[in-house]
Amino acid sequence: MELDPVRALGAADINSFIRDGFVRLDNAFAKQTAEQARAILWQATGCDPNDPASWTHPVIRLDQFGQPPFREAANTPVLRGAFDQLVGPGRWIPRVTLGTFPVRFPSPDEPGDAGWHVDVSFGTDHPDFMEWRVNLRSRGRALLMLFLFSDVGPDDAPTRIRAGSHRDVARQLASAGEAGLTLRELAADGFAASAHRPEVLAVGEAGTVYLCHPFLVHTAQPHRGTVPRFMAQPPLLPREPLCLDRPDGGYSPVEQAIREAIGMAGG
Repeated sequence: MELDPVRALGAADINSFIRDGFVRLDNAFAKQTAEQARAILWQATGCDPNDPASWTHPVIRLDQFGQPPFREAANTPVLRGAFDQLVGPGRWIPRVTLGTFPVRFPSPDEPGDAGWHVDVSFGTDHPDFMEWRVNLRSRGRALLMLFLFSDVGPDDAPTRIRAGSHRDVARQLASAGEAGLTLRELAADGFAASAHRPEVLAVGEAGTVYLCHPFLVHTAQPHRGTVPRFMAQPPLLPREPLCLDRPDGGYSPVEQAIREAIGMAGG
């Protein structure tokens, strides 16, 4: 007998995601899992967690960890239920690794990677990442996800999010067709179309996950706290392309948000 899927999000959460472009899930995975993952990540940084003198870089980028704590964090029933609710059952591919970890350390130096952007998702074989692309159907990405593996407060380099900015990006992409736009083209005006949007900080305790629309405008920032920040930012990969003209009207919230932004009938 097949179990009913977990309903991780209520109607208000779904509406908030469509409107603001993200939803925050507290306790999406266990703090013990986060602690086990941090031990692996600390070793990979080559730094001593007990010796701040060894924290000589504002950011160290680590990539593709698939050990049990990371797989467990990415595949909890709550998260899988939320993926079904936001993207659609059967329309996403389970994560077996957790993508890139930009580990941010307290530092007076600029990290060198802070700037408003969206995470582009195809054309990634081009050597210049500013030439990577995104299109209206978000080819190659169903969600942007922020997994907090350490407690993150306002001073701990939380990701800055422009709430509702996914709508502005959808409108930019609407006339660009399947080819979409490059990050250079989208960023040509500094993402001015979303500059008026309210800013939200991706703070929370270890085990918190932010599930974000793939068009959400966001940026890193310097770490002004005292404890290094551990966060993963993997995409949720689509099993099938987004569809903005479904005959049965069975649109996911990711698709609904795009349709509303560009004024398609039926929202």
